Amino acid sequence: MSLLKLMSSSCLLKFLFAVSSLAVFALFYLRTFNCPLPLQPLQRIYDPMSPNTSYQPKSCSCPAGSANLRDYVNKDNFSDIVRRRAEEYEKYQTRKKSILNQLLLAPANSPLQYPIQGFIVSPLQKSLIPGLGVHGVQKQNYQVTLSVSSGVLAVENLQEKDQVKGQDEKVLSISTSSLQSLNDLLGRVSYRSTVYSIKSGDLVHFTFEQYKTIFPVVIRQPTVPVLYDLGEDVNSQVTVTTKAFLRYPEVNRLVKSIRQFYKDIKIIIADDSFEQQKVDGDNIEQYFMPPAQGWFAGRNLAVSQVTTKYFLWVDDDFEFTERTKIERFVEIMESKPELDVVAGSVGANKFSFKLVYEEGDEEGGCLSRVSGTYHQVPGIPECYYASVVINFFLARTDAVRKVGFDPLLKRVGHSEFFMDGLGELLAVICPVLNISHQKREANNNYRKFRHPPQSDGNKKLYLHFFKNRLKCMKW
Repeated sequence: MSLLKLMSSSCLLKFLFAVSSLAVFALFYLRTFNCPLPLQPLQRIYDPMSPNTSYQPKSCSCPAGSANLRDYVNKDNFSDIVRRRAEEYEKYQTRKKSILNQLLLAPANSPLQYPIQGFIVSPLQKSLIPGLGVHGVQKQNYQVTLSVSSGVLAVENLQEKDQVKGQDEKVLSISTSSLQSLNDLLGRVSYRSTVYSIKSGDLVHFTFEQYKTIFPVVIRQPTVPVLYDLGEDVNSQVTVTTKAFLRYPEVNRLVKSIRQFYKDIKIIIADDSFEQQKVDGDNIEQYFMPPAQGWFAGRNLAVSQVTTKYFLWVDDDFEFTERTKIERFVEIMESKPELDVVAGSVGANKFSFKLVYEEGDEEGGCLSRVSGTYHQVPGIPECYYASVVINFFLARTDAVRKVGFDPLLKRVGHSEFFMDGLGELLAVICPVLNISHQKREANNNYRKFRHPPQSDGNKKLYLHFFKNRLKCMKW
């Protein structure tokens, strides 16, 4: 039986207090009499995107009922297709790689002070490194070393008495007999990148005796803001956009319902019908496309012509009602600037779900649909987060343009836009914001295109295999 088990509770507390007091006293003694603390290991670097790392991505598991996307790849060219996909993915990783992808684990009980989250510099521009210092150690002589790989270091306003080696080089050494002088010199250390890049990084290695640490430098070209003037009312804030195809009676009813509630708001129509007709009305821009280019091509065209901060997407057979409140969409978006998409409901349809993605190994990633798991938006109880939402939504124009709609998906796409925007677009659905769906009318010409052949679905699954690098998906 251990000693601790033999003690009474009161004695145990006194014992633990004595042990902790001894530990505190020992630490005080070591630092007061210049005794070094136990050696701390070098800060570890974990970079899953580095070719030199031992990291191996794990294979993801596909839920029961998933589509195996290998089955939709041409068997005769399978090896070449997989090779080309791997080459493209490697280039994609290079473009997406960031110095901040590396996980830096800092040692405990270190006297080194540094910007643990790193700092940002402009390409080829000199910047002081914030927060460098050494604390809690009293010695007769001090020496620190800093080193980088993609830039040079220097001490600004260097004096003749300052003992500095490696000025404007990759390795900088500072020696002094005073802690105050050391920290004064460290406060004037600058970094300048020597390799031009608008989006890259470097690592600074900071060493003092047995203490070592690493922190990142983010090299980034500052971006110029792109702002939208909201103006005075909803007409200068939102453009209504839709895609028309073979359903002019429905389009005209949609326009009529919009004008009932918003007589001046701009309407943009992308039209790829075979026999094209002019949609009459004020402040309507109708763009005629080659026939049957598809829904996503039409969305791209319509959104490309939007000049307002937001656009409201509606299908051509929707109908505005007194519950279709564009102003409320804007209020929600403006109150939560991090949002990119705010959706409503269509009649009783509140279609939305979450996507779960695993990167996987060289075979590809796994994507699955999860329904019934909702997270309420703080401060807006009528809204909740989702990965995919219904076709009735207000979106931030610049954010959607960055993702875009893949024109290869002609008549078998909606959720695919949100798949491409996963991790880029933050979407919520607010079912209280509602629009009506027109009664369906017989239209045999449209129906032929509304329900495409199985071959179109197979092409879409192959696209997910290559473009989205998926090995399986459950939709």
